[in-house]
Amino acid sequence: MKIVLITPAGPTARTGNRVSAARWAGILRHLGHHVRMTSDYDGTAADLMVAVHAWRSAAAIERFKVKFPMRPVILQLSGTDIYQYIDADSGLTLRSMARADRLVALNDLAWKVVPKPLRAQLRVIYQSASPLARSRQPSRRAVVVSVIGHLRDVKDPLRAAEAARVLPSDSRILVEQVGRAYTTEWAERARAEMATNRRYQWHGDVPAAAVRRLLLRSHAMVISSLSEGGANVVSEAIVAGVPVLASRVDGNVGLLGSDYRGYFPAGDTKALARLFQRLEREPHFVVTLGKALTRRKPLFRPARETAAWRRLLAELR
Repeated sequence: MKIVLITPAGPTARTGNRVSAARWAGILRHLGHHVRMTSDYDGTAADLMVAVHAWRSAAAIERFKVKFPMRPVILQLSGTDIYQYIDADSGLTLRSMARADRLVALNDLAWKVVPKPLRAQLRVIYQSASPLARSRQPSRRAVVVSVIGHLRDVKDPLRAAEAARVLPSDSRILVEQVGRAYTTEWAERARAEMATNRRYQWHGDVPAAAVRRLLLRSHAMVISSLSEGGANVVSEAIVAGVPVLASRVDGNVGLLGSDYRGYFPAGDTKALARLFQRLEREPHFVVTLGKALTRRKPLFRPARETAAWRRLLAELR
């Protein structure tokens, strides 16, 4: 099939949506399809559209359906689609969802916010991650906690840094953060935090290889998002065996499981600080998190993600 894959332009080529879209394009090509990835739809004929982000891709979906009303659209629901825009954009997100022939969510709790008439079209495809080339070797000079993701409001990006501030004076926690600041205000806040917080380092936007190296030396990874669709960095941490300390929001629980022990209430600095202390002081806690991740790891195998896309395309033929 000829497939057009729509992924809206972002402030960096390493936004979560664009990284995911590039991986999906590779999967679809592996399955034998011709894939053209673009930020908007220009009217070129295609047998099928895969669109990322209901709100940002709304015009592209509408143009495709007007021109080819009988050809299918697969819509991947981003976190902002289902946890923000669905109730705040005058119905644009819902119209895109209604026009799509299939909806793809990245976590298994997304159904809770999808309107009941559309749930039959919903499929969950976990984002996969490949094993890292080298074995994990946590840092010996500090207890490194990584924060991987761009600095923007919904990610609550400085929560780990603030939690590190309230730790006892003998704590060895060091928060290392990578990701581009979406605004000058976030960049200024990160630099100001570094200037006054000896337990925090922000490295800015770094290549993928540097992200992998950070994971390899991390004792844990924090994802503190206020809402989340299903972050690929969680998949990567699980596959790498890096304990995850996560805000208890559906997008994280839908990846890590409801019985996972590494959650804290979103926005709760003191609760995250307590998890940091357990990370340092309770070896059994770390082992418990590791066992839980091992149980979840098969969900994020590349072969499983490829098979899910194969089944989805077969439904639409």
